[in-house]
Amino acid sequence: MTSANIRNFAIIAHVDHGKSTLSDRLMELTGTVPKRQMQNQLLDSNPIERERGVTIKLAPVTMKYRSPSSFFLLPSSLSDSEFILNLIDTPGHVDFSYEVDRSLAACEGAILLVDATQGIQAQTLAHAQKALELGLTIIPAINKIDLPTARPETVLAELKDVFGYRPEETSLISAKTGRGVGQLLDRIVTEIPPPAGWENSPLRALIFNSAFDHHLGVIAFVRIVDGGLTAKNQLQLLSNKVVCFPKEIGIFTPQRQPIVTLATGQVGYIATGLKDITQVRVGDTLTLFPLPSSFFPALPGYRPPQPMVFADVYPAENVSYEQFVDGVAKLRLQDASLTSKPIHSQILGPGLRLGFLGLFHIEITKERLIREQNIPTVFTLPTVQYSVESTNGKTLLIQNPNEFPDPSTIRQINEPVADVTVFSPAEFIGSLMQVLSDHRGIYFNTSYLGDRARLSYHVPLSELISGLFDAIKSVSRGFASIDYQIIAPQPVDAVKLTILVNHQPVESLSHIIVREKARQIGTKMVETLKDLLPPQQFAVPIQAVVGGEVLARADKKAVRKDVTAKLYGGDQTRKDKLLKKQKKGKKRLAKFGRVNIPDSLLSRLLTA
Repeated sequence: MTSANIRNFAIIAHVDHGKSTLSDRLMELTGTVPKRQMQNQLLDSNPIERERGVTIKLAPVTMKYRSPSSFFLLPSSLSDSEFILNLIDTPGHVDFSYEVDRSLAACEGAILLVDATQGIQAQTLAHAQKALELGLTIIPAINKIDLPTARPETVLAELKDVFGYRPEETSLISAKTGRGVGQLLDRIVTEIPPPAGWENSPLRALIFNSAFDHHLGVIAFVRIVDGGLTAKNQLQLLSNKVVCFPKEIGIFTPQRQPIVTLATGQVGYIATGLKDITQVRVGDTLTLFPLPSSFFPALPGYRPPQPMVFADVYPAENVSYEQFVDGVAKLRLQDASLTSKPIHSQILGPGLRLGFLGLFHIEITKERLIREQNIPTVFTLPTVQYSVESTNGKTLLIQNPNEFPDPSTIRQINEPVADVTVFSPAEFIGSLMQVLSDHRGIYFNTSYLGDRARLSYHVPLSELISGLFDAIKSVSRGFASIDYQIIAPQPVDAVKLTILVNHQPVESLSHIIVREKARQIGTKMVETLKDLLPPQQFAVPIQAVVGGEVLARADKKAVRKDVTAKLYGGDQTRKDKLLKKQKKGKKRLAKFGRVNIPDSLLSRLLTA
């Protein structure tokens, strides 16, 4: 087997356009998985992936294929050969776009899969543009043509308008029934080029994913770009110079299958034996140790995945801090993009500040802590990282409101901004533009694809994570889709909003917000807290404060207790004495009393 017989490809698709179902059909038609073992979403091994219908972690699979119908299109030297097809499945959510980039970098081609009932969506366009930038060969395909609501002619026109693909260049398939999938397999063999690499050069392998095994350590998912290796080779990672001896090498079928060698162009895995998943970085180059004198430079494009959203996380009342930390550590063995550092709250006690790729990443992490580790948690409201330039010339990176410096020491605050693309039926444009404007979006452009519109905006990341997704889905009745890319930070007039309960700050309820929205948000938080706070023995003032200015206030009335209930007769003097004593006690409580906010209420406020 030479690299001429190898085809490495990915499937580009928006969420729920049928990527996982097409992967299943390809494995079935190539006999990679026997029919008795087939199940839906075979590459989505995580139960959460199956339930939500979205791929979270990319998974590769190696398939063997021999197609009589394509022989006449191939060189005579390959016409009687068996082909190795390496499908690198990609995550389907915008939060994991970095993994999509890395998987595309390991391929020579991609299937551009579009739902016949929905047409081109935001993520379809974003990932396709990335594939074209990398020089991949694109095979367009329209899926779900078997559905009564399918409109393949309209989608064919969209593909022509956006990408220039003629109708005869586009495959019409049904991944569910298998219709057209055999012909699509032939196109993979005949149209996607074999991998280009130097078989006799020193090893260079691209790491496009990683996982953790308690027996084998960190398992690097690799594409061999140059050279080859056996399990006897000593290896090193170029970004951090970490050295390892492979415990096992192999391919995915889709389970791990050990083999003797991995050659140029192949996709497989290397069990490194390393115990720290952060040492094996996605996008890094793996090579031989020591470095050969004729070694080429590291493969381009490596950058560590950066957390975009942060949340302070605490164990629930019935979970010890040690259990909580251990559970998060076990999760991080499978998720190198999850960052963590210890923190402490006066109200909630010790916890961890976790860094995430986005809101969906937060949801998945919270669910995995419950399901896999049996650890309920309290998550604070997510925040983004602000860059604060001080008057003394220093720059502070602020991930939590309680790190916000004295306003008198601040020269400028910069916030992360996203380049946002929204695809929607044209009838919702007005409502969508209003929503984007309400979330501080800056308008750039509108273009049309038939009866659908594409809106381009710049939106602060803090607005993206504070209800914009839900608002867009709501006003478009679920028909709009959104994709975004982080761009350069922009200056912002931001302030720290502090909530005081009985004149004491509740640090977990602090916010960094744009000044123009401070009063509106502060008033809402004060009223919500007033409604939900249990009554106390004394009146409790609740205030929203920026600097020394009170923007909003509400008072929780004291619970009334009839201290004269046990008195009989009409001795008014005694009643007055008891009432006066009660009033004096409440006044003292108001001055020195402490309001305990239950964890359940705090959790509700923090995650509202």
